[in-house]
Amino acid sequence: MKISEGVEWAAHCCLLLDWMGVDAPVSTARLAAGYGLPPAYLNKQLQPLVKAGILTSTAGKKGGFRLAKSLKDITLMDVLTAIEGPAEAFQCAEIRQNGVWGEEPASAFRAPCAIDTAMRGAELEWRRALAAQSLAAIQQNAELQAPRLRTQVQDWYREPRP
Repeated sequence: MKISEGVEWAAHCCLLLDWMGVDAPVSTARLAAGYGLPPAYLNKQLQPLVKAGILTSTAGKKGGFRLAKSLKDITLMDVLTAIEGPAEAFQCAEIRQNGVWGEEPASAFRAPCAIDTAMRGAELEWRRALAAQSLAAIQQNAELQAPRLRTQVQDWYREPRP
């Protein structure tokens, strides 16, 4: 399984919007500039967060994005689901019903596939772990790793930029 870079970009933008602590929307171009990302692609990644109620967006020249709720109320699972969708990563194709076992009666396959059961259990634990990680906790860890980060973000984004 590969998670798209849009999940990372979206999570970073949520942290950044909170650090900025502003009520006015922040343009996609401005958000993208701080990370050296293409604005159009970043905008495409942030739109699902609006749909999920994580961000709000305002159109127009003075438009952009803002957080719709507190980081303590946003989890990594929320961001992942908004960007990647809710579909399960593993999809059992029931290949055990093919080949040499293709002639077996359906009753032979009543019990779920052991591989499917194991994969779904592992994915459930992974999803629970992501749901237990609020962006507020991640932000706190980021600030412990780089104590000046909040100030640096605020200074950079408050300076006039083209």
